[in-house]
Amino acid sequence: MLFKTFSAATFGIDAYLVEVEVDISTGNGTFMTVGLPDAAVRESRERIKSAIKNCGLDFPFQNITVNLAPADVKKEGSGFDLPIALGILGTTGVLLKSDLKGYAFLGELSLDGGIRPIKGGLSIAAMAKHKHIRKLVVPAENAPEAAVVHDVEVYGMRSLPEVLDLINETREFHPTKVNTAEMLDQAGQSTIDFHDVKGQLHAKRAIEVASAGGHNILMIGPPGAGKTMLAKRVPTILPPLTFDEAIQTTKIHSVAGLLEPGVGLVGIRPFRSPHHTISDAGLIGGGAVPRPGEVSLAHNGLLFLDELPEFARNVLEVLRQPLEDGTVTISRAAMSLTFPSRFMLAAAMNPCPCGFFNDPSRECTCTPPMIQRYVSKISGPLLDRIDIHIDMPAVKYSDLRENSGGEDSGVIRKRVIRARDRQLERFQGEKIYSNAQMSPRQIRKYCNISADCERLLESAMTRLGLSARAHDRILKVSRTIADLEAVEAINAGHISEAIQYRSLDRNYWA
Repeated sequence: MLFKTFSAATFGIDAYLVEVEVDISTGNGTFMTVGLPDAAVRESRERIKSAIKNCGLDFPFQNITVNLAPADVKKEGSGFDLPIALGILGTTGVLLKSDLKGYAFLGELSLDGGIRPIKGGLSIAAMAKHKHIRKLVVPAENAPEAAVVHDVEVYGMRSLPEVLDLINETREFHPTKVNTAEMLDQAGQSTIDFHDVKGQLHAKRAIEVASAGGHNILMIGPPGAGKTMLAKRVPTILPPLTFDEAIQTTKIHSVAGLLEPGVGLVGIRPFRSPHHTISDAGLIGGGAVPRPGEVSLAHNGLLFLDELPEFARNVLEVLRQPLEDGTVTISRAAMSLTFPSRFMLAAAMNPCPCGFFNDPSRECTCTPPMIQRYVSKISGPLLDRIDIHIDMPAVKYSDLRENSGGEDSGVIRKRVIRARDRQLERFQGEKIYSNAQMSPRQIRKYCNISADCERLLESAMTRLGLSARAHDRILKVSRTIADLEAVEAINAGHISEAIQYRSLDRNYWA
């Protein structure tokens, strides 16, 4: 006897429909799964047997063949346990419905018949809507994220008997409902604030400029200057996630298995801070079946690289494509996947190996060759993609003991949002969303400067020893500073401030 159910699997951050066919025939009780299953899928037969028996149901002692279609795509994960179990029970007459078209089932079974959460619930719900599947049965922990998708009835189930009652209509169940606006508002609340940071007014201003224009930033200072503390607070002044951004961010975190149970949406911009021992695969993604790496998990948020020169050279070099294109493509012999990775990069480093070069209170023990080797670990092409470099001296005692802090994150965020709105209006139809993404042609179009500004920029390039690559960065940052002041024309003050944000081009370690 043949019985069909439907399930789904993820491919990258998207999902595809899987038809689960179960056939039972006379035999000695073999259980075979075909359709390119991985080890987790093949092992499901033992979980399914125990789950059915421990729910007080009979498991057929016959030959069972399970086919997962399409058969030419590798299936992985334990989410097929529930649809396979329902297919077996359908062949034995436990299900009162002979046709489950319009339903899709996902879930890992425990030995007592409980249903455990799976990865990619939001992606699967989006696929179900596209395929006109109106009823989606998922583990209870995955129901809030799946219910974010409209026009799909999502039922969160905790056990196999509950699913049987739903199908047989012996009990009444209601689909999960969520308020996406409320979810975004609650998830977007943060417990950290820029008000907590003492001193470092210059660095705070630079971070505000970077956030307003989407610029990458590098902070240079001794240990304890507050570089990490400032970086952690950057997401609190970035514009709130739009609904579309929240959906895409949640998809990535759900597929990676990082979404907390019961959380429907990622409502705050991600902050990712990998350790400097990370591999290139861990940073951009990888594996036999590619999974998103840190650059994709930071999509729509901030990627913070602390102790930048301590990262392996090959790890830093793989950042070029995601920084330039906003996507990362991972190719394997069997497949090629593209993950989104449009993030703002914040990096921090010491000025030398000991960390106290140019520090007025501590003596530096590094020799010039040591400093040169330390700095040379960061390649020119990577520095080309960082618009703002700032010096952060140690915080003074008087600043630490100051009772009144600086501005709240909410006040700074309002200015950042206004500047971003000006950019969105300016770049309508240009397929870019911030000043940092401007091409040379767009810089010439939107960054016109007066003769006085031309003379100032020429003087800086000549007298301060600024590199050629600093020219475009200065103009981009100047455009952002003007946007923060809500003026269209770039003036000499904007150019002067932007020049101050190019520490590494002023032969800082000379």
